[in-house]
Amino acid sequence: MDAARANAMQVSLGLPPSIEAGDPLLPFFHQLYFWEPQPPTALGRDGHPKVGGLVPDMGLPRRMWAGGRLRFDTPILTGRRATRTSCCENALHKEGRTGPLAFVTLRHEVWQNDVLCLTEWQDLVYREDPDLSAPRPAAVAADKDEEEQIEISFDTTMLFRYSALTFNGHRIHYDLDYAKDVEGYDGLVVHGPLLAQHLMLMAHSSLGDLKEFSFRATSPLMHYETATLCRKGRKLWVRGPDGRLCMTATA
Repeated sequence: MDAARANAMQVSLGLPPSIEAGDPLLPFFHQLYFWEPQPPTALGRDGHPKVGGLVPDMGLPRRMWAGGRLRFDTPILTGRRATRTSCCENALHKEGRTGPLAFVTLRHEVWQNDVLCLTEWQDLVYREDPDLSAPRPAAVAADKDEEEQIEISFDTTMLFRYSALTFNGHRIHYDLDYAKDVEGYDGLVVHGPLLAQHLMLMAHSSLGDLKEFSFRATSPLMHYETATLCRKGRKLWVRGPDGRLCMTATA
């Protein structure tokens, strides 16, 4: 678990680089490790590895990281070897308001020195390509009763650096034409895990070491939008500039 990679993430998030070998990783920083690069021929149209391996082919083209849950048992230490095991825990089809949906849950375990450090459940959603002429469903309004808030902005450089550090090839984060013309977004999409990362760091700073953290994406945030990170007790959320709810979380 290379300290240089963790420091690069800290700098990209606007934090001073402070992690040295032997220090615990910050929560969710394990996303920087355990890459499984695939050759170009093994990638789908969206830049992700083609489905049909760990992630089954559910017959739907659009992929979204809808949410997840993490259980922190023992700190992951920087500068030491670690192992991740992954399995597909669940895969099912459902009919949603806008058409068919497929839900896939992956379970990851991170081990170090034969000790289970972290268990993560990753929820993926697959859906059909959008009808660009259809009206969009109304977004849910976010609460405004937070006891702590932080304004945060994103730009194309931030999205590029996060994609690079996490080896995320999804084109909605860097290919504007693809994001708008194929997947129907208004701009480049801020990574859901990047929003969750900011909420985890907020919770860690305010509440102390985390034992569990769960999050759910509710509305995409675009790269040109300023968002507000909100916390009230153990409840956290991301509010978009128009007041819509972009993500909810519990620490």
